Amino acid sequence: MTDEEYMQLALVQARIAESLDEVPIGAIVVYQGEVVSCAYNLRETTNDPAGHAEFLAMKEASRELGVWRLSGCTVFATIEPCVMCAGLMHQARIDRCVFGAFDPKAGALGSLYSIHADQRLNHTFEVTPGVCEKECSELISRFFARKRKKER
Repeated sequence: MTDEEYMQLALVQARIAESLDEVPIGAIVVYQGEVVSCAYNLRETTNDPAGHAEFLAMKEASRELGVWRLSGCTVFATIEPCVMCAGLMHQARIDRCVFGAFDPKAGALGSLYSIHADQRLNHTFEVTPGVCEKECSELISRFFARKRKKER
């Protein structure tokens, strides 16, 4: 499968989050060409500050693979991961992260920080930004536009 095809799977997860009135972010983890986990934001539903799609997908991938070290894995996320999720990617030793929309307010893989490339850390990983960027960006923009409209 291509990066775009995997990102479409992450977008399915994001739409599930949206249906639950969660911020529509989805993520999947791929190992050796197979999807080993998928998740969507659940922070509001579970009242869990770590309920981010990427975080949940990586934890599930570790359970599925029976390891904490996710070497050989690629994380696909519909939005640029935050500091917490990028930090977990570093700690889990992923090989690569592919994301859709940039997050200029909280992005930690190029926008505000570049955790993936920080040579002071003991692990770096590849990042491929902007895959299906327009679709990912529009999904989240429409969500927040609806939220703002409801608040009036």
